[in-house]
Amino acid sequence: MFLPVTLELLTGFWETLKIFFLTLLFSIPLGLVVCFGSMTRFRPVRWLTRGVIWVIRGTPLMLQLIVVFYGPGLMFGLPSMGRFTAVILAFTINYACYFSEIYRGGIESIPRGQYEAGQVLGMTKRQIFFKVVLLQVVKRILPPMSNEVITLVKDTSLARIIAVYEIIYMGQSFIKKGLIWPLFYTGAFYLVFSGLLTVLFGKLEKKLSYFRG
Repeated sequence: MFLPVTLELLTGFWETLKIFFLTLLFSIPLGLVVCFGSMTRFRPVRWLTRGVIWVIRGTPLMLQLIVVFYGPGLMFGLPSMGRFTAVILAFTINYACYFSEIYRGGIESIPRGQYEAGQVLGMTKRQIFFKVVLLQVVKRILPPMSNEVITLVKDTSLARIIAVYEIIYMGQSFIKKGLIWPLFYTGAFYLVFSGLLTVLFGKLEKKLSYFRG
């Protein structure tokens, strides 16, 4: 019994890993685009972007999953997208909005004097951003980014709402067979995964510790 259960849990964990890494792959760059949209001087784009961020951050991810999966068919009569595709789309939009606010906070935290000093030295705006500002921004946003990434590990369990067979879904399925211990095993998977990420981000913060003050 132990081996078949373990294999099914590993299958679910593989789905969890795919959701996790694909969400990061798409949401990290999209978050930067959303950030620039929320900071632009063109008011219609800025207001629209901040409105979307407000809606996404103010509603549960579970609700967003349901809307993304069922919404196109119920509201517009369109064919439903695949369950896994819906999960990745909903997670990407959600986390891109959260990441965008972290990016914005990091960029706005850099003193204006550093931009002016770069201009005095004859540097272009591009050079100032990539050679002066960027590494400082990375240092400042790393702790909140690490918190969001670790939260994402646990949020992947919401995919079961639309019957994507991630690890919690697989563990919960054994309850019908009178087994509760596989569900506890899923907790161990999450703890190990989150622990590895915590160690990784801790090392990254130490490498960037030369930016102080």
